[in-house]
Amino acid sequence: MKLKKPKLSFWQIFNMNVGFLGIQYSFGLQQTAINPIFLYLGAPEDMLPILNIAGPVTGLVIQPIIGAMSDKTWSKRWGRRKPYFLVGALLGSLCLFAFPHSPVLWFAVGLLWILDAGNNMAMEPYRAFVGDKLPEKQLSLGFQMQSLFVGAGILLANGSIVLFQYWFGGETVEQAGTIPQWLYYSFFIGAFLSLVTILWSVLKTPEIPPSDEELKEINKIKALPLRQRISQPFAEITEAIKNMPKFMWKIGAVYLFQWYALFIYWQFTTPLFKLTMNYSTSEAASQAAKMSLTYNIVTMVVALMLVPLTLKFGGKKIYALSLAGTAIALFTIPFIADPLLVLIPMILFGIGWAAMMGIPYTMVSKIIPQDRRGVYMGILNMMIVIPMGIQTLTFGPIYKYLLDGNAINAMLFSGAFFVIAAVLAMRLNVKKSKQLIFKKDI
Repeated sequence: MKLKKPKLSFWQIFNMNVGFLGIQYSFGLQQTAINPIFLYLGAPEDMLPILNIAGPVTGLVIQPIIGAMSDKTWSKRWGRRKPYFLVGALLGSLCLFAFPHSPVLWFAVGLLWILDAGNNMAMEPYRAFVGDKLPEKQLSLGFQMQSLFVGAGILLANGSIVLFQYWFGGETVEQAGTIPQWLYYSFFIGAFLSLVTILWSVLKTPEIPPSDEELKEINKIKALPLRQRISQPFAEITEAIKNMPKFMWKIGAVYLFQWYALFIYWQFTTPLFKLTMNYSTSEAASQAAKMSLTYNIVTMVVALMLVPLTLKFGGKKIYALSLAGTAIALFTIPFIADPLLVLIPMILFGIGWAAMMGIPYTMVSKIIPQDRRGVYMGILNMMIVIPMGIQTLTFGPIYKYLLDGNAINAMLFSGAFFVIAAVLAMRLNVKKSKQLIFKKDI
């Protein structure tokens, strides 16, 4: 029998999602500050993709495994999902504190691996956590609220970079192998927010206990020998992929182009502004932060506005139009040399980012079984990190040999991939499907 979930108030949904602020602040620093730090420490531009491979690899390995494990976890004191994003937040907090102290490139790269592992451990159960708590009619509001906090977290991260550079950056000449002191403060704030915001949601939002049937299965797994308990999440992932709805394969095709393109944008905005505006690395990094600041303000403003629009016109159409708008933004940016006018395309980018961070999760959450929400959210996030992994391995040579090492061409390449993603998004028809049935449940 399907559990009927109580309708939650706006502020209950708000409190539930506060932890996403800290997680996304950390991701905001990764998008805007990590690659400039690599450049400060002597990394060549064509090496940026491969230096960012930590995100795809840790996401691919950790998210589905943690998702499967959290499905089969229950503690009366700590709950089901909370233990995982608490540990992940603590790990991320420690890494953020240490990151600006990186003495050499290899140390910074190593910290990125640990930071990504912590962020992925926190984020994946968080997606399932929201789906666990909300009835179907409130799923759109729940995931768009997450989208709002995505915008808010990245907004704060990039706002802090711009502000601290203005306050403490001065006219100091860049020194090779040295990370500017003003960049430290943004990371210290991130270390604080990563843990405190997660604790807010943990303390404010109780989890729904598993049904008797789910609890029986959880206890059955706990009674298994250690070797079988370790292998259990892998078996869960394999079974889930075998039974995965066709809709998720279709969204995987959209994600292939969408996330490949996004990774290009995040990696090459700083090199782009060094080229188009003749900026230093610090100036270009600051301009990239202003771009991110702008589109995340837009994301915050429009995130909840998308809820009635998707209910009226359907998630597919709003999602596809948003992706097309993002493509237009990327086609425009390389040809604007004015640091203020170049912020205008970020309006379209911000609308697209709000849609990307909410609509697909709402769609998928409606067609997956409650007791395997964690593993399927992990698989959905695998569809994010696989394109990122492909990008980190392939785009360095593409950038160097096919695009002439030109950041303008990289941005146009990214825009073209968003056009393909928008076309593929028009195939995403969500049907009222039956809950998936696994052989062992029969």
